[in-house]
Amino acid sequence: MMRHEVERRLRRAPKSEQRDTAFRRAIRSIPKGKVATYGQVAAAAGYPLYHRHVAQLLQKSGGTLPWQRVVGSGGAIKLKYEAGMEQRTRLEMEGVKFRGKRVDMIEHLHVFKTWEFEE
Repeated sequence: MMRHEVERRLRRAPKSEQRDTAFRRAIRSIPKGKVATYGQVAAAAGYPLYHRHVAQLLQKSGGTLPWQRVVGSGGAIKLKYEAGMEQRTRLEMEGVKFRGKRVDMIEHLHVFKTWEFEE
């Protein structure tokens, strides 16, 4: 099966409360001053390739999660306009440094310990 076919099937994956709970747990584990990518959150929660679902969950969370700590690959802020500026400001207030428009991932990348999520 080709990669784009796999990705297309994942995008249509049924909603799962168990998956969303795992994403929330991973996002909440990112400490202040650290960031993780959408893909890293998905993988840490046990659902690699579900990075789009992480983004959708954050969008629908209404600010109940530390959404500012989740960034695009390479430290890029994926939100546009005011939302992107708010994310950068929130991260800077937590002590996160940037290199141009990207988070300094060498200094601020959170490394998940996935065994902490097992129940």
